[in-house]
Amino acid sequence: MPAVPETAAAPGLRVLSLIPPMTQLNTPYPSTAYLTGFLRSRGIPAAQDDLALKLVLRLLSGAGLRRLRAVIEAQPAAERTQRVAAFLEQFEAYAGTADRVIAFLQGRDPTLAHRIAARGLLPEGPRFQALEVYGDDEGDPLGWAFGALGLQDRAKHLATLYLDDLADVLREAVDARFEFVRYAESLAAAQARFDPLADALAAPPNLIDDTLRELTLEALEQHRPDVVLLSVPFPGSVYGALRIAQVIKAARPGIAIVLGGGYVNTELRELKEPRLFDAVDFVTLDAGERPLLALLEHLQGRRSRQRLVRTYLREEGAVRYVNFVEPDIPFAEVGTPTWDGLPLGQYLSLLDMLNPMHRLWSDGRWNKLTVAQGCYWKKCSFCDVSLDYIARYEGAEASVLADRIEAIVQETGQTGFHFVDEAAPPKALKALAQELLRRDLRISWWGNVRFEKTFTPELAELLADSGCIAISGGLEVASDRLLKLMNKGVSVAQVARVTRAFADAGVMVHAYLMYGFPTQTVQDTVDALEYVRQLFENGCIHSGFFHRFACTVHSPVGQNPEAFGIQLKPLPEGAFARNDVGFIDPTGTDHDALGRALKKAIYNFMHGNLVEADVRSWFDVRVPKPTVPKNFIRRALEQGG
Repeated sequence: MPAVPETAAAPGLRVLSLIPPMTQLNTPYPSTAYLTGFLRSRGIPAAQDDLALKLVLRLLSGAGLRRLRAVIEAQPAAERTQRVAAFLEQFEAYAGTADRVIAFLQGRDPTLAHRIAARGLLPEGPRFQALEVYGDDEGDPLGWAFGALGLQDRAKHLATLYLDDLADVLREAVDARFEFVRYAESLAAAQARFDPLADALAAPPNLIDDTLRELTLEALEQHRPDVVLLSVPFPGSVYGALRIAQVIKAARPGIAIVLGGGYVNTELRELKEPRLFDAVDFVTLDAGERPLLALLEHLQGRRSRQRLVRTYLREEGAVRYVNFVEPDIPFAEVGTPTWDGLPLGQYLSLLDMLNPMHRLWSDGRWNKLTVAQGCYWKKCSFCDVSLDYIARYEGAEASVLADRIEAIVQETGQTGFHFVDEAAPPKALKALAQELLRRDLRISWWGNVRFEKTFTPELAELLADSGCIAISGGLEVASDRLLKLMNKGVSVAQVARVTRAFADAGVMVHAYLMYGFPTQTVQDTVDALEYVRQLFENGCIHSGFFHRFACTVHSPVGQNPEAFGIQLKPLPEGAFARNDVGFIDPTGTDHDALGRALKKAIYNFMHGNLVEADVRSWFDVRVPKPTVPKNFIRRALEQGG
């Protein structure tokens, strides 16, 4: 470990990093683990807590459901939805099983799987109706997915549907904005004005707000912090973070509150809204280590405000940005993430989608780790390549990464890792794989890569030997013309060979797919789906997901729209978020209608359904015949061999 520099903040200020609702329920979001590990490596007292997980556990406990029932019964009966009324009718069944289901999903009561899978223990609300579409000749709607075995997975899926039903009741009876992976997302996503958030924060607290308040006060009492860090990676965690900040301001006004995270780094780079600082004291941008050290020194009276780093604050009613230029902490010196203090045994292994790749995001607790800071490619035209989290690329020696992995396994007792890089570099992965094998570190890992030619069959085999179980990567629009316009640096044929190499090595492959990219025509979309169909047909990919292209102000498309044949729409006026920007595409393609077909098709491809069918059959509107040869992917694989 490097020596602590003289400029590091002296011990004394206690720092608490909080994960606000909502992020994930199966594993902690890694930002607090990164910062806590870094601060402790500098001798600074640091703790962390996950209020997103704790909120759900309290709301969905037996006691929490009784509070929910009291709230519902205080409302006019005429206003209750059918789902809420059904919850009241089956309340005793829900209240009597909630704690047991949570314990099962936490892995503390695995034998309950027998009762759950038998379909007699749990009350079954509307979410269970989806099972009927899977009916088979044996009368077992899940037989196709789990067969005669798979008891734990079958029960886990049913238990997840049970929780989804309860979340729906919360949404319809308490707060329409509530979801397990996002909370009040619309208040913050691409919101140029702060008014929606301000109005929501000024509204009387509901049951969810009251529960979050209790949890916040408990965390303050337990940790007694001087500084609280609120990490907001997504728009769906901003409202929860600011509700937490409100509670802290009212209960302990002397605590300094700092807001940071992925949402801040992308959407609040031109922040001018002073009302945000009614809740928080500081907002920091980009990698948090250096700004945080400077801020702690400032709070100790050892550094003036003029020497803060990448920090917004409010002075005399106006927002001020201060950026005293200092070098960032090298990636090799940020320390090892720590999960100490987080309730690792309480996370929920959910199984909401019957797809082996999607379940990695929601099932099991993964130690999240970064192989390299930033992106080594940083050229994709749809990506925020001008921002620090992409643009500043730094790696670390394989020995350093392996040391971190060993320390994390020793601390957590768990050997599953999710490498959370934007695109893990192939050279770094190769070196790490060799080091893992040299040390005989038997871990399981998965992560995101670029499907570039460096990933040869030999490298894919090496990565699989080191513990790689799954790989995801961006194929985006499966069109060589559009891939070139995107500056992806890959071709469809190359992607086919790389993905097949991983698949042949026994690694699960997931493809991120995109539609609605500038100048994409109906013909492009049909051809892209045909390429994707052939990739499934030839065993190259096992899973995929189509998402609609969104133009951001920080991407090459947003900064140079003329080069992509589009015209940007004016950004709405406002002093708050600024990221997504609308555009006019001269092709006039109805991407929404096409997107519905793409998502339906890939869902079926993932389940092995109708992979041989003409792709035009998935579209509700008349579309042209694919121009892609029927054997394009097969020939690409043969030529590659």
